[in-house]
Amino acid sequence: MTKKILLAYATRVGSTIEIAEAVAAVLREWGLDVDVRSTHERLDVDRYEAVIVGSAIRMGKWLPEAVEFVEQHRTSLREIPVAYFVVCHTMSEDTPEHRDMVLHYLDPVMRAVPDVQPLSIGLFGGEINPHKLNLMNQLVVKLVNAPVGDFRNWTQIRNWASVIAPMLMGEPELLYP
Repeated sequence: MTKKILLAYATRVGSTIEIAEAVAAVLREWGLDVDVRSTHERLDVDRYEAVIVGSAIRMGKWLPEAVEFVEQHRTSLREIPVAYFVVCHTMSEDTPEHRDMVLHYLDPVMRAVPDVQPLSIGLFGGEINPHKLNLMNQLVVKLVNAPVGDFRNWTQIRNWASVIAPMLMGEPELLYP
């Protein structure tokens, strides 16, 4: 029987959903049945055998709807395999210092829901495309002189998905599909 996986995401301008879709594509190659859904949707987590939650970072935090999703479904999530991923401009440069900083952005989630321990946390760069940003965010990008561009490392994203696939299947000894 194919394992049913929920990949729930929170995004502001679409970069996170594109990463979620890439992760889902890899998991499907492993034979997993993956539903990619927004954390805004009304979701029945009990229908799934594993869950991945991904969120963009704003102001050094997961988006509120991603945190609310984990809090709302904590009872179910503590009973099944869970993984998190983060999409953050800080990860446009993947250094040990940046990884440590971005991991700490999840501290509020980990403190709020300590009984949900992720098997893995993916840390990914995002995209800053001024054409996708509202006027306020365009001004912030200009004020902080943030570099514009697509900083997503698709190879890294697919590799992470391949690493977590056997974990979600309950078979950590598998390395390749």
